[in-house]
Amino acid sequence: MARRLPPLNALRAFEAAARHLSFTKAADELFVTQAAVSHQIKALEEALGVQLFRRYNRRLELTRAGQDYLPPLRDAFDIMAVATRRLRPDNESAQLKVSTLQSFATKWLIPRLARFHERHPEIDPMISTSHRLVDLEAEDVDVAIRVGHGNYPELHVVLLMDDLAFPVCSPRLLDGPRPLRQPADLAHHVLLHDFSVSRDGDAPNWRNWLKRAQVTGVDAERGPSYNDTAMALQAAIAGQGIALARRSLVVDDLKAGILVCPFGPEMPTRFSWYFVCAPSRVEHPKVRALLRWLEDEIARDFGGHR
Repeated sequence: MARRLPPLNALRAFEAAARHLSFTKAADELFVTQAAVSHQIKALEEALGVQLFRRYNRRLELTRAGQDYLPPLRDAFDIMAVATRRLRPDNESAQLKVSTLQSFATKWLIPRLARFHERHPEIDPMISTSHRLVDLEAEDVDVAIRVGHGNYPELHVVLLMDDLAFPVCSPRLLDGPRPLRQPADLAHHVLLHDFSVSRDGDAPNWRNWLKRAQVTGVDAERGPSYNDTAMALQAAIAGQGIALARRSLVVDDLKAGILVCPFGPEMPTRFSWYFVCAPSRVEHPKVRALLRWLEDEIARDFGGHR
């Protein structure tokens, strides 16, 4: 007996829009226009004879019928994605090779990868870390997430976000016999140094930050140094001193309350975060999917202030 099903494109449009509660985000995921998604869903509702969404000026809401329809459809698409991945020949691997800094992978990327898998269960990210600039063609890397000026000749480059730096420490240092209340109080505390940043020639460092804060009488060179940002931040979490941190790498720790910013000022960094790939890979669905997801996650963390 033949199965009577709505068009697959209409089902995909509904599943994506219901998951995001947004026609625009569904359109980005499916690489179609917002109008196309709206048209597909309207046609699906007419074919089914039920309303799936309540449409408001700035938001969508699933009806009861839409709530009931989403889970089995999502499961069906997941089953099809797994079956397709198992069938795919090796030369069409689902693996997506991403190169970035260890600090970015540890402090920002990896904690969010579960959401990427939820959106794209058919793609398997492989994360490698290195301080050197990989050759994206010779080393068979699909994407690099780099921090720099964005000057990468003959490569496709997209700005992901600018960054800021400011002091961070354990909340325990806000109290005690010498509480951190103002920048001058740094004279009584340990400064933690991340020389992986200074090695890359990037500002900020403590000398520059103290000058910006108009603080004198604090030795900007004293204190232990670390060759990896994540280690310097872990020392700060442990209450061993104050680190000068990039906003992008401490957003989760600040939300969790294991780090705090005791005072300003914030200092712009000279380098920004970039999405980089070879021109030959720009239109690959896996690469486009990762870029869209990264942009959504950054907007989720920092709103419109990239």
